[in-house]
Amino acid sequence: MTETVVDDRQRAVTEPDAAATSERRLRAQVEMLEGRLRKGDEQRRAMLHIMSDLNEFNKRLTNQRKAMLHILGDLRETTVEVQRREQELRDKQEQLVQAGKLATLGELTAGVAHELNNPLNNTSLFVGNAIDRLERGGTDNGRIVTELRHAMQQVRKATEIISHLRTFGRAAPVSREPISLRQVIERALSLMQAQLRVREVEVTVDLGVAEPVVVGNAIQLEQVFINLLTNARDAVADSPRKAIGISAAVGPAAVEIAVADTGHGIPPELEQRIFDPFFTTKEVGKGMGLGLSITYGIIKEHGGTISVVSAPGEGAAFLIHLPLAPAATEETSAA
Repeated sequence: MTETVVDDRQRAVTEPDAAATSERRLRAQVEMLEGRLRKGDEQRRAMLHIMSDLNEFNKRLTNQRKAMLHILGDLRETTVEVQRREQELRDKQEQLVQAGKLATLGELTAGVAHELNNPLNNTSLFVGNAIDRLERGGTDNGRIVTELRHAMQQVRKATEIISHLRTFGRAAPVSREPISLRQVIERALSLMQAQLRVREVEVTVDLGVAEPVVVGNAIQLEQVFINLLTNARDAVADSPRKAIGISAAVGPAAVEIAVADTGHGIPPELEQRIFDPFFTTKEVGKGMGLGLSITYGIIKEHGGTISVVSAPGEGAAFLIHLPLAPAATEETSAA
């Protein structure tokens, strides 16, 4: 461009008309340079504007990140608090279950004392017979040994009753394992049989030929059936026929156990409330209203359901559905 300007100046000197042409060219070049400068200035302002927007965006992003970190911190604190509350709730539920269990043991005391009285009296009788034979100088050692063996059998029976009470009374472990429902029901009946016999309550058990096995806690499930048996015992107290029936039906993946009584039934308006804590239709001092609530909680923890079917004057039936253990499910499917 410098060479063009020099050439234009030389022509302006040598050629009179070349001056105007040279001026026009210079103005065009000046305008072009000014246009480039303006365009560069606009680009610079645009770039500055973009950088300003970017800086503002970075500030907003930083603030949002700080807000997110604050939210995450609050969320962690909330999660810890929720976990703490859940643990407290589990502890309270375990305490409630244990309180209900101890209350049940208190009701069973009289019957258990009677159950222990029989083997103790028999033990005393057999040992007394052996002592009498020894004091008379008897030589029939075989008979003496037989009397002592009978005594030992009665001692073992009393020991089993006491051991069962101690097992049932202590806090249940949280472990789960495959257990036979038949054994659970039989053990519950063994603790209740004295009370049921004294009150002249007829109990029938029909679990079928199948051996329903579920994954759960034997002590907790035993408490379920003791609670239901106690509830049925009270329901038939003033009925013309005092009877309780326990039956089971095994399906492909679950087992249904029914505990039915011949009491007066449950009014329809109360069926939705009987599983509520501290709800009871018994007189003051004759029940805390915890048995069915605890039963509901235990069955729910075992992945099952419990409901009641009742018609006024026709008794009530509590229906329990529990999932079968995986191995038992496979055997049922194969059959």
